[in-house]
Amino acid sequence: MRAYRGRRTAVSAAVLSLAVFLAACGGDGRSSDSGGTGSGEGGFTVGLLFSQNVQTRWETFDKPLIEKRIKELCADCGVRYANAEGDVATQKQQAEGLINKGVEVLLLSAVNFRSLSSSVERARDAGVPAVAYDGLVEGPISGYVSFDNERVGRLQAEALLKALGDRADSGRIVMMNGPQTSPTNVAFKRGALSVLEGKVKIARTYDVQGWSQAKAHTHMEGAVAALGADGIDGVYAANDGLAAGVISALKAADIQPLPPVTGQDADLAAVQRIIRGEQHMSVYKPFKAEADAAAEMAVALGRGEKLDAIAETTLDTATAKDIPAVLLDPVPVTVDNIRDTVVKDGVYTIDQICTREVASACRNAGLAHG
Repeated sequence: MRAYRGRRTAVSAAVLSLAVFLAACGGDGRSSDSGGTGSGEGGFTVGLLFSQNVQTRWETFDKPLIEKRIKELCADCGVRYANAEGDVATQKQQAEGLINKGVEVLLLSAVNFRSLSSSVERARDAGVPAVAYDGLVEGPISGYVSFDNERVGRLQAEALLKALGDRADSGRIVMMNGPQTSPTNVAFKRGALSVLEGKVKIARTYDVQGWSQAKAHTHMEGAVAALGADGIDGVYAANDGLAAGVISALKAADIQPLPPVTGQDADLAAVQRIIRGEQHMSVYKPFKAEADAAAEMAVALGRGEKLDAIAETTLDTATAKDIPAVLLDPVPVTVDNIRDTVVKDGVYTIDQICTREVASACRNAGLAHG
């Protein structure tokens, strides 16, 4: 693998507050700086670009975990952050702004996997390596950190078939997929179909733009109208936001009992729905392991080091070959293993999960304090 070396620009020592939000990157998205700005030997700035904040995990877990690990690895390093809030043009402006501001590494989750290819090329030309986070990006990226996304889809589909049991042979399901604008989302769907096709009738399929909960609700209303209240035996929902929209539509149609519904990301609200019996399962992707690997890649690249000791494998895209990659294992979450997954890893406490509204269900699930 080619080793990239960032530009080393001597600057005066400065400390920026974690809470200060700046318009430094341009565009209408939100931006902030944290930590140092490259003061001291070995210090540099990492540009962190996220695509959206619809899913709570990004700014609740991923961002602070990445910032913390970068500071542990490089006390003099800083992070300049921007969130495009789902807008492609804004993210391109933010990427250009970060490069112009002198970041030495880009760590990015793209709104659209093709949309940032020109920015990644521009970064390469400026000597700034780019690491794709949680989803591939076209262009000459230097590293990739994510989960085995086809396995995510397979885990969801396997859980759905298991929940259907004998009904799978004659049953009908609805697929509520995310937008098919990135290899990640395509992989979720492909993994699910590899399990579901030939095992159950897929009566309706929707690709929900923007991961919109409201659109998922509307699509589910249409599915209920077309198939009938008794004509839906299960729902493959690609993430917890879509699951929430699906479940709200099913409840509005007074469908009881609710059919099994899948999810992904182990959002707090989804964990609570699982405990109440409204959502069958979610997929927990240990955010700390992903954030740590990404931070380690960013720091290594900023220091001009190879990624051999970090990357477990390589992969190819249409525009790049042999990309060093870390692919982590996702974990299915059901009511039976909440304590051993998201609670054990410190994502949520029992008190956070078992609020007053969920207390009775928590006791029934053996999760309450005494």
